[in-house]
Amino acid sequence: MKSVKALIIVCVVVMVVACGGSARRANRATAKSADSQSKIAQERLKLVEDYKKCIKKAGEDKNKIEACDSYLKAAESLQ
Repeated sequence: MKSVKALIIVCVVVMVVACGGSARRANRATAKSADSQSKIAQERLKLVEDYKKCIKKAGEDKNKIEACDSYLKAAESLQ
């Protein structure tokens, strides 16, 4: 009888530990995902700012404006 109780306790402890590990891994994955999304958003904003600066600097020159479009295309590709 004592061995059955001990076995049940061990099984319960193992199940609790296993479930806790899964939750921690899920939390870490969520945090990494949020961090990478934040980095992508920052990079997109930087590219848009670079595009705006480039357009301002280009003035009316069509060739320079076309060259600036690479910043805009890169920002759009990050979405």
